[in-house]
Amino acid sequence: MDNSLRGSTVVVTGGTRGVGAGIARAFAEAGARVLACARRPPEHQVDGVEFTAVDLRDPPAVRAFFAGLPRLDVLVNNAGGTPYRRLADADAERHAKVIELNLITPLTASLAAYEHLRRSRGSIVMVGSVSGGRPSPGSAAYGAAKAGLANLAASMAVEWAPEIRVNTLVAGMVHTGSSHLHYGGPDGIAAVSRTVPLGRLALPADVGAAALFLASDAAAYISGASLHVHGGGERPAFLDAATAGPDVPDAPTAGKEG
Repeated sequence: MDNSLRGSTVVVTGGTRGVGAGIARAFAEAGARVLACARRPPEHQVDGVEFTAVDLRDPPAVRAFFAGLPRLDVLVNNAGGTPYRRLADADAERHAKVIELNLITPLTASLAAYEHLRRSRGSIVMVGSVSGGRPSPGSAAYGAAKAGLANLAASMAVEWAPEIRVNTLVAGMVHTGSSHLHYGGPDGIAAVSRTVPLGRLALPADVGAAALFLASDAAAYISGASLHVHGGGERPAFLDAATAGPDVPDAPTAGKEG
């Protein structure tokens, strides 16, 4: 068992509910001191996780929070999200707020944590999304921010090496307390789950385990990488439309002319 994070100090932004709570729990169970920061306290306290109220969109408040820490070994930039909103249904300023939360906030926290992490030779885990690597109708600003986040992490990994490792955890669909807002009730969640090759949505614990791995010594030579935690991704739409089967002779190879 990898005990490299026992006794370390870990900050999880947005670590009070959903995916963030799952990540915070994973580090706490690994023996780390875990600080979850968000605007509002958790409805259900996670054992071993301390809460600090911080508005992550307020740079002076973020800098003050990190300056007050005696040390820091791992920063997990998890805070983010978006409502469903088509581009033409809102003005640019509203979409910009989504980009601010999902891209500028992780940059702000990472810069504020830089000196701590440099001294401890720590690591940063960015929580990205599959939305950053494919079209995201209804959440275009969010997808654009997550695409930028992956690039930001890759650039950080080069600039801040060898003292700080930086990686992106690319999360797929996760079953949380707010899943019904995105996919509908139980029937909608079940239908969406069937589109995932592994047959289910991720659990917050799945994402937590992946974040724990990226921050641990087991990933000591991994930096600038993107780890996809999406249950196999998305089944290509053309497979449901195609009529050719395995028994059709001389079927053309995908991507080549027959």
